[in-house]
Amino acid sequence: MKNKFHLYFILCFLFNMAGYSQSTVFESLSFESNKLGRKVSYSIYLPSDYSTSKRNYPVLYLLHGYTDNETNWIQMGQMKTIADRAIANEEAVPMIIVMPDAWDTWYINQYDGKAPYEDMFFEELIPYMEKTYRIRSNKESRAIAGLSMGGYGSFLYSLHHPDMFCACAPLSAAVFDDTVMEARKNKSHKDLFNRLFGPGDEHWQQNNVLKILSDWNQNDLPKIRYYIDCGDDDGLLDGNMQVHQIMRQKGIKHEFRVRDGGHSWTYWRTALPEVLRFVSQTFCRS
Repeated sequence: MKNKFHLYFILCFLFNMAGYSQSTVFESLSFESNKLGRKVSYSIYLPSDYSTSKRNYPVLYLLHGYTDNETNWIQMGQMKTIADRAIANEEAVPMIIVMPDAWDTWYINQYDGKAPYEDMFFEELIPYMEKTYRIRSNKESRAIAGLSMGGYGSFLYSLHHPDMFCACAPLSAAVFDDTVMEARKNKSHKDLFNRLFGPGDEHWQQNNVLKILSDWNQNDLPKIRYYIDCGDDDGLLDGNMQVHQIMRQKGIKHEFRVRDGGHSWTYWRTALPEVLRFVSQTFCRS
């Protein structure tokens, strides 16, 4: 009886393991950036069949928020569990997810050239990922998303480089109008934003999502699918609402969601499954 119980236990274990998605996550790997003069850390999610197939995969660049790093989407956002479940349920396609560390750069090129993070992202990070991993290197297979500071970064990158991404999904994006930015430069984020954007208004306007959208040529709108999500109790909702209004006026197609919640990991964990579905639909349409 004892041997039969052990055999039953082993068979159940093997059955469960066979049906479980064995994806792989590597945390805090790094590569050397010549642009920044330092190593850039990143974490990466590889789908369950990566080690057994020879196929190339679409990629989602998933950006973290202010004060976070390349591990937070994994440790706080439960990204691996959510992605495994979505792919296993065929709600998302197998994809590679790259989560780079951006420190407090706000994903921009610093005004004085000392920290050209955006240049690093496009001239070093993306080529490195496509050389090191089996990632499809065309726009139709490349998406970007992020939360808070990373939501701003994903918005900005899609507008500065509309030829690079097929889909963009900003969550609780830190999008500010001029009044809010002036207040933050003078008070709450004085040292940070003056270091990043410098004196005056010029560099800020070059990286102002609202201005870039407002000035966009209506005859040459970005060919990117947008999914925008922000909680109804989030202090950043006003900026996201302004983006929504400008996009409506310009005729830029987008999905806009305001759900119950605030600026928290609880909210972003519930947003991620829809982000994965959204970018997967875009990959499949391309």
